[in-house]
Amino acid sequence: MSEAAADARVLAANLTAAERGDAAATAELFATLYRELHRVAKRQLNAHGAGSTLSATTLLHEAYLDISRRDAAFPDRARFFAYAARAMRGLIIDYVRERRALKRGGEFHLTQLDTGIAESAAQQTDELPRLGDALDELARADAPLAELVELKFFCGFTFAEIAAMRGVSERTVQRDWAKARLYLHDALRGD
Repeated sequence: MSEAAADARVLAANLTAAERGDAAATAELFATLYRELHRVAKRQLNAHGAGSTLSATTLLHEAYLDISRRDAAFPDRARFFAYAARAMRGLIIDYVRERRALKRGGEFHLTQLDTGIAESAAQQTDELPRLGDALDELARADAPLAELVELKFFCGFTFAEIAAMRGVSERTVQRDWAKARLYLHDALRGD
């Protein structure tokens, strides 16, 4: 048996055990996938303008604590990554809301030399809670489409990687992506 096949079997066993609520398996799963999850955390922080005051490591560790406290099902790698991305997204949204809360004195202003970047980051930060709400609405309407958004937008996986994880064609993933984008676009516009 090749090393990759052995790693895949260990990963599958940990996913199964974590799905049953085995805390040790969840910890082992996180340790095995730590580097990839750290990349996801960095991507989310950079995409949502929260990276200047929140580190990817802190976000990842907070997400781990959140995941380890919940009774979550991880039947496969895609669901685990989608769940981890959802946990990170929720933490970032909470962080942004807390920082923006006037009653706590948390309102902040980005000051950068490039005003275009600052305006873009502020706009992204303002829209993040709305995007989170729209994605939650999509999850209620069509959970697989919401998971696809988590994997593509928040985790940064390619269509080919998502297709391999889901066992479908790349074209199917692209069609589903178009549906999800349309749904989110309409939800964010308020239709």
